[in-house]
Amino acid sequence: MSEATINVMKRTELKYRLSKEQVAYFEKVILEHMEVDAYGLTSIASLYYDTPDFRLINRSLEKPHFKEKLRLRSYGLAKENTPLFLEVKRKYDGIVYKRRTKLSQANMDEYIAHNGGLGNSQIDRELQAFLKNYKVLEPKYLIIYDRVAYFEKGGDLRITIDHNPRYRTDDLNLHTSMEGTPLLEEGEAILEVKVQNSIPLWLGEILTKGKIYQSSFSKVGTAHQKEMRKRQGLPFLSPSKQNQQRRYGYGFSI
Repeated sequence: MSEATINVMKRTELKYRLSKEQVAYFEKVILEHMEVDAYGLTSIASLYYDTPDFRLINRSLEKPHFKEKLRLRSYGLAKENTPLFLEVKRKYDGIVYKRRTKLSQANMDEYIAHNGGLGNSQIDRELQAFLKNYKVLEPKYLIIYDRVAYFEKGGDLRITIDHNPRYRTDDLNLHTSMEGTPLLEEGEAILEVKVQNSIPLWLGEILTKGKIYQSSFSKVGTAHQKEMRKRQGLPFLSPSKQNQQRRYGYGFSI
């Protein structure tokens, strides 16, 4: 794919589920140390691909040492010339490895149809191996959220807050709308801390003061759980109600 723009990322990602009150607290104190990036509040949509029997998502929910995902992402509602990003995201022993390339929805459909055999770059070879391994992949969930990203001048620390995460299982494309079924209670958000080494002491102190604890939360995994319970005629219980939110401490060292 000669038009591709390839990015490779390797980092640790820590996730925190914030209450409405914690969102207000964190958004206030973080500005003493970091700045909002130039994009401000941005709606992001990610179309997740999986096998017909949801092999990728089910594997991820088992919390294995290694897991991987394939998704097509847009920043804002996609139009004819909007750049889209195909991403392979892998996680091994807490370290996230992400490789992505820029292409269009039509290119993505063709890429899947040809099992990735459209080029010979590193990401082409990785995607070919991915598609060969999983045989049949199709769009399963569209995950949407409104993100604010913070950056640290001269550092590698990046923080994002994802407001109103939501999902769809119909109209599985990036150009119809940004509507979806909520994944959290009103006012809640997902905080993600992304760093290559360790988080600074000042951030650990902010998390401690706000009683913000690291948790395990997958947007697409939660969407899948909601859908599976709905198909079984069962009400969905949030992670907090199920007492499934695992606490690991504050992540002073990674």
